[in-house]
Amino acid sequence: MAAPRLFVALDTPDAACAAELARAIGTRAGIKIGLEFFAANGPAGIDRVRRPGQALFLDLKFHDIPNTVAGAVRSALALEPDLITIHAAGGRAMMEAAREAAAGGRHRPALIGVTVLTSLDDAALEEAGQRGPAGDQVLRLAKLAREAGLVGVVCSGQEIAPLKKALGAQFR
Repeated sequence: MAAPRLFVALDTPDAACAAELARAIGTRAGIKIGLEFFAANGPAGIDRVRRPGQALFLDLKFHDIPNTVAGAVRSALALEPDLITIHAAGGRAMMEAAREAAAGGRHRPALIGVTVLTSLDDAALEEAGQRGPAGDQVLRLAKLAREAGLVGVVCSGQEIAPLKKALGAQFR
């Protein structure tokens, strides 16, 4: 199934609340599962809230050594996600390992790179050792994600136009 253009975030640890929302939206939109829900409910929680035919965006932002991320992606394939997020800062080898793992299953999710968290501004990035504006880091990581074979990136709305200009409209 092609991933829908709209996903509704089920960012709550409350599985009953998430199930009610997932039921209300049906297949008009996909559901996005993040760390808070996943830590509280695990894979079984996703199975409880997801409606038949509903697309799944697994937003767990995998970031570890390549072998570990590949294993996590392989494990996630059992959930049949349509999208999975991978931290681009984990490097080319990690993203390539994730891509290869995703391609090895019968259900093949699109991998999306996370560039710079929107909670980080220039000062926070400098404090963490990153020099230059956040937008420069977003572009560097987006280019790396594209080179590693990811289909697109997560970024702030302000960065969409510069990324499309630099990387083309095909990179989402």
